[in-house]
Amino acid sequence: MKQTVIITIILIFGGAVFTIGQLQAREEVRERARIREAGTYLAQQMRELETARERRDNPLIDYPGFIELGEEVYAYRDKRRVSVDEFMRMAKDPGTIILDTRSKAKYDMLHVAGAKHLNFSDFTAESLAEVIPSKDTRILIYCNNNFFADQVPRGSVSREAFPGKSAPLALNIPTFINLYGYGYQNIYELKPAVNPQNTALRLEAS
Repeated sequence: MKQTVIITIILIFGGAVFTIGQLQAREEVRERARIREAGTYLAQQMRELETARERRDNPLIDYPGFIELGEEVYAYRDKRRVSVDEFMRMAKDPGTIILDTRSKAKYDMLHVAGAKHLNFSDFTAESLAEVIPSKDTRILIYCNNNFFADQVPRGSVSREAFPGKSAPLALNIPTFINLYGYGYQNIYELKPAVNPQNTALRLEAS
């Protein structure tokens, strides 16, 4: 009888300890969630303060706004990067344009056949409207980093025409973000990097 009572007490005590442990674990999870929420709120407040300061210092420059736009474009762009075959097929459709935003010197040296040129540094609402028929126009873009220039002999035109940039600074990225930000959202980007002397893309000089 005593043994049964002792076992019952042990089981009850063990169950109580287990329940307390569960409650403590749940409270810890809730506390971590509260800390994360507080951190997120603080980060948001800091971003808003930084945005206000930036706009106060110079209302024509908005770096926080650029970050927000880049975050918005991130997932959208991922679904609009296309193969060489898709790029060439789209280029044949009426109303589609290929846009080259490299320097005029590099464009004149060599570019994808049929591409229109507008130097990235010249992007404005007005200059884009002069080159692109409408906000609904399908735009195909590419940049130097779509070509493995180091795979061709030194001194060749294609090596000079497509000098590689640091990967995080590849021109495709700001070009895509800027076009999107100016309201041109029917954009497709050439995805792979190819050898300029061994590609199905037709290249031409001005």
